[in-house]
Amino acid sequence: MKALMWTGVALCGLGAAALLVVGVLDVSAAEPFASVGGGAAGLVGLALTLYAALGSRASASGSQVRAEGERSVAAGGNIGSVTTGDNASRPAPPRMPPSSSAPAGPVSASSDRSVAAGGDIGTASTGDH
Repeated sequence: MKALMWTGVALCGLGAAALLVVGVLDVSAAEPFASVGGGAAGLVGLALTLYAALGSRASASGSQVRAEGERSVAAGGNIGSVTTGDNASRPAPPRMPPSSSAPAGPVSASSDRSVAAGGDIGTASTGDH
């Protein structure tokens, strides 16, 4: 993404320099050049905006959710209530707000009886009662 940004900065600089040179040498030739350059810059700006808006969603939906440990629990969003212990009574599920976004990165519960969530966790019991 950084290389794309620097390419855009370089192209804008070259375009501005070319417009300045053409404008000094022949003003009538600079007008259509500026028109086409402005239209192209607008389309490139629109494409980059769409890429930034939709690209972040696509990468977030591809995030990993892993539960590797014995009795471990992992969720990409919110967890209302989870119990990993023996003979545990199930608590009343808490009122959870809807998940506002996808997790920022991978979610991993790698130890025994671990709990991991990309969102909020209401209640979690990992021991025996």
